Amino acid sequence: MATELKPIKEGKVREIYDNNDSLIMVATDRISCFDVILNNVISKKGTVLTQISKFWFDMTKDVIPNHMISVDVKDMPEFFRQERFDGNSMMCKKLEMLPVECIVRGYITGSGWASYQKDGTVCGIKLPEGLKESDQLPEPIYTPSTKAEIGDHDENISYEQSIEHLEKAYPGRGEEYASKLKDYTIKLYKKCAEYARTKGIIIADTKFEFGLDEDGNIVLADEMLTPDSSRFWPADTYEAGHSQPSFDKQIARDWLKANSDHNWTLPEDVANQTIGKYLEVYELLTGKKL
Repeated sequence: MATELKPIKEGKVREIYDNNDSLIMVATDRISCFDVILNNVISKKGTVLTQISKFWFDMTKDVIPNHMISVDVKDMPEFFRQERFDGNSMMCKKLEMLPVECIVRGYITGSGWASYQKDGTVCGIKLPEGLKESDQLPEPIYTPSTKAEIGDHDENISYEQSIEHLEKAYPGRGEEYASKLKDYTIKLYKKCAEYARTKGIIIADTKFEFGLDEDGNIVLADEMLTPDSSRFWPADTYEAGHSQPSFDKQIARDWLKANSDHNWTLPEDVANQTIGKYLEVYELLTGKKL
């Protein structure tokens, strides 16, 4: 019997295990909406998140190295060779995570749209006049935020504040790290958004996280361009001027908003439609069935 391992860290959706010189990240089938973990299990969701991250990590390793070592449980300790870990686990390099979430927006939507309507800016960045909801921006914009503890909300900061924030953590390197994070974020977004567009998907916005390896190099970490960390829209029905349907947990969020007595539990058909969207985006992007 394999030794029972316990996660060293549990997030809303993911569990992280220490594997001596590496980490094993397991994406569970939990789903969170409005910062609350729902009572439903969304089967296969964890596998979609892990496999879609693997797909993008493979595609972008020429832009920046990433933390992925393997998604094959045969490469992991015996404990992970059980069905519940197969497909949704990733062995990763250990990194010192940088304290900034790197958000990039190629289209104006969500909180960005609300802010633009107020004063023509998004996270302090002045945008052209006359934009409609869901319009593509002339150029993608970088709007970093600080990482909050679970239960708190991340706080949007300006690029200048990201320099200060990193300078506090890494005296003398703040400006260098801030500018590299911004460049990498925009480069990764442009490459992947261009690819996704050829597969019928618009990536409206996304967030990346980066860490430092033992030599001080910046490495891409966490999950990458999943329906949990990004807004994916179907390109064939895209039309600016209103909000767009998306390939993510929007169905779940909308249902919760419309049914106030939900007790954080989705009806089965809403849960099934939700995973349907995750699988659809995986198949469109990778050309493979899960």
